[in-house]
Amino acid sequence: MSVKIRLQRHGKKGKPFYWVVAADARSKRDGKYLEKIGTYNPNTNPATIDLNLDSAVKWLHNGAQPTDTARAILSYKGALLKHHLDGGVRKGALTQEQADEKLTKWLDEKAGQVDAKKEGLNTSKADAKAKALAAEKKVNEDRIAAAKKAEADAIAASQPAEEEVASEEVAEVEASTEETPVAEGDTEETQA
Repeated sequence: MSVKIRLQRHGKKGKPFYWVVAADARSKRDGKYLEKIGTYNPNTNPATIDLNLDSAVKWLHNGAQPTDTARAILSYKGALLKHHLDGGVRKGALTQEQADEKLTKWLDEKAGQVDAKKEGLNTSKADAKAKALAAEKKVNEDRIAAAKKAEADAIAASQPAEEEVASEEVAEVEASTEETPVAEGDTEETQA
């Protein structure tokens, strides 16, 4: 029986969630498996991987062959490195303490890289949010300025029309006072 370390798809349509399992190569993709080794969620950024390192290394020691994606996941979490270092310990090339030290050093560096990526993503998200807010403020200020200008133009346009109407009324009043005839018998005192 050949054993594969592969992914079993779970989750809903458009939102995959995978289990990392050790399964018989002849079983269905989502069928019977020998042991669940971990989980993989590609929906988050960076992808969330939870892996039982000892169990994965045990299956690698027993000859399980990972698929391409499973191999990338095992490499990312350090299972392949631990398997390689354990081979060196078996051959006598290095001691178990040296192997453990190399593995912990590598895991610390990897955790630092992942944290740096998360911080970079958070920073870029905050920068994008700040730029969007600044752009929105500028659009709002432009809109308010345009509304004030339109209001001022409307007021300025209505004032000359009112002045023309007022001047026409004054001209009519003056014309009406000049046109009133003075009676011949009236004296200047009565006119006043």
